[in-house]
Amino acid sequence: MSNIQRTAALVFGVVFLLIGVLGFIPALIPGGALLGIFMLNGLHSVVHLLFGVLGIAAAFTGTGRLYNRGAGVIYLILGILGFIPSLVPNGLLLGLVMINIADNILHLGIGIVLCYVGFALQERRAGLQRA
Repeated sequence: MSNIQRTAALVFGVVFLLIGVLGFIPALIPGGALLGIFMLNGLHSVVHLLFGVLGIAAAFTGTGRLYNRGAGVIYLILGILGFIPSLVPNGLLLGLVMINIADNILHLGIGIVLCYVGFALQERRAGLQRA
């Protein structure tokens, strides 16, 4: 596994883990919004913790590319689903995870970055090795 795959999985894993923990500190989420911008609830924070643990584990087990691809696709899908009003009744994606427009944009951005790292950088390296 390339260093970029490992590094991306580790960085995103640590950030997700940190956000997951911060999501459980009520003083940091007045009105349910982390930093006053991103909507959170308990399940949303648990999801962040899960992606954090998986990212860190992937970085240390040589499965960073798989994590980057999988998490990237999942976050792209979550970002897209968040823009479908019928799937977000009362600000809850699928009635479970609290989100808002800022979350949707962030999820799309995370998905794009992780997909780029997981898919495009891998193809680019393979192309350079063939030449």
